[in-house]
Amino acid sequence: MKYSQKTDLILPEYGRNIQQMVTHAVTIEDRSERTRCAKTIIDIMGNMFPYLRDVDGFKHKLWDHLAIMSEFKLDIDYPFEVVKPTSLHQKPEKIPYNTQHIRYMHYGRLLETLIKKTVEYPEGERREDLIDLIANHMKKSYLTWNKEVVEDGKIFDDLRELSQGNININSESLTLTASRDIMNRGRSTSKNHNNKTRNKNSNRNKK
Repeated sequence: MKYSQKTDLILPEYGRNIQQMVTHAVTIEDRSERTRCAKTIIDIMGNMFPYLRDVDGFKHKLWDHLAIMSEFKLDIDYPFEVVKPTSLHQKPEKIPYNTQHIRYMHYGRLLETLIKKTVEYPEGERREDLIDLIANHMKKSYLTWNKEVVEDGKIFDDLRELSQGNININSESLTLTASRDIMNRGRSTSKNHNNKTRNKNSNRNKK
C-alpha cells in the first residue's frame, strides 16, 4: 500500500512531501547527518511561507512544527526549546464570561459604559454635546432593533434610567433626529451599497 494511502498528514499545510522528508530524517542513524537533514527541511518549510519570514518567532514555530510532524521522534540538537507533547493536549484556560446584566440589549454594554463616563464629565458645553450624541445614538440603536417609530420621550426616559437620574433631559431642551430620517438614511445607505455592487459587476461584465 502506498504511503499516501495509509498515512494521515500531521500538519496538512506542509503537504505530503515535507511529511515524507521528516519521516525519512527520523530514520537517519548518524546524528550530525540527521541534524543537517532537519535544517534543510526547515529551510524548505520556510520557503513555503516567504511572507512570514520577518514575523517574530516564525523560525521557532517551524522547529516546533518539525518536532510535531516527527511525532517527537526526531533526536537532534534543536536551536530552540521546542513544544512538548503534553502541551499539545492541554485545554486552554477558560475565558471568564461577563455575567454583568445589560438593562437594554439594543443599546448594548458599551453605551451603558459611555453613559457612566458622561455622568462623571464636568458640566459644560462639551458634556451637553456628548449627551446629544449619546441620545441620538440610542435612538438609532432602538430603531435598528425594533424597526418602528420611537418617541423622543422614550429615549430620554431610558437615558435617565441608565444614568440613574443623573442625566435628565426632555424634548424642550433637546431635539433628536426624526425617526423617519434615521430609517431613510439606513435605507439610502443600503441602496447606495447595492448600486455600487451592481455597477462593479456591470463593469466586470463589459471587460
